[in-house]
Amino acid sequence: MDGEQRTGTTHRVMRQDDNGNRFLLARGLDRAGAEALAAEFEARGHKQLYWVEPEDPRIPESPEVSGGPAGPG
Repeated sequence: MDGEQRTGTTHRVMRQDDNGNRFLLARGLDRAGAEALAAEFEARGHKQLYWVEPEDPRIPESPEVSGGPAGPG
C-alpha cells in the first residue's frame, strides 16, 4: 500500500524562498487540507515554491531548515 494512502497519514506544507531556504508552514494536516493551503499561498502571487509532502513520524517536530542556524544542541 502506498504510504500516502494509509489512514491517518498527516501532511505538511513547505515553502522554499529565492535563496533555497526551506520553511515549514503547516503540519498535521490531511492531504486535502494541505493541498488547499498550498494553493492559497500560491494564489497570493509570491514568487515562492510551495509543496505538500507526507510527514514521516520518525522525523522530529523541528525539521532542519537548509541555510538556517543550527538548533539547540
